[in-house]
Amino acid sequence: MTINLILLSLLAYVIGSIPSGLWIGKIFYKKDIREFGSGNLGATNSFRVLGIKAGSIVTIMDILKGTVATLLPFFFQLHVDHHFWLLTGAFAIIGHSFPLFAGFRGGKAVATSAGVILAYAPLLFVAALIIFLLTLKISKYVSLSSMIAALAALLISLFMGDWILIILIACITLFVVWRHRANITRIRNGEEPKIKWM
Repeated sequence: MTINLILLSLLAYVIGSIPSGLWIGKIFYKKDIREFGSGNLGATNSFRVLGIKAGSIVTIMDILKGTVATLLPFFFQLHVDHHFWLLTGAFAIIGHSFPLFAGFRGGKAVATSAGVILAYAPLLFVAALIIFLLTLKISKYVSLSSMIAALAALLISLFMGDWILIILIACITLFVVWRHRANITRIRNGEEPKIKWM
């Protein structure tokens, strides 16, 4: 059982390591998105550099990485406590942030983390998504909306009584805020780009 979990966690890391924005940019747009915008491999920079269509596809792919990785124990019919699903999901988040296929320089883990929550707690995912979209509509800042959605997910999870989930979301929230520290500085200085499509 332990060996199977280790193997699935490694597979989850590999899945998380798929650099969706990098590959789509290079294959379909002949662009390395690391050389444009924020230089980040995540969905936000994909929207900024490649446009709405490509950005949407990258976002969906990054979410699905987290979802598929979280459900690996189910797919392989490994009969373990559902909390172990969060283990494989966590490895996908690590893979997305430090991808094997992109020099260990990845995205900020927002979409992939959302995919993990989607697989494990769908209603929590919906709630966080609604908060993200409302904040985005008001502020026009993707970075701010991502951080607020992560914080909201943490607050909501406190009422769910699942301490493993709470601990994971707390770690995700801290990581997301830390990865957005440069964005926080730019927001304070009025230098953070705002979206124009919403």
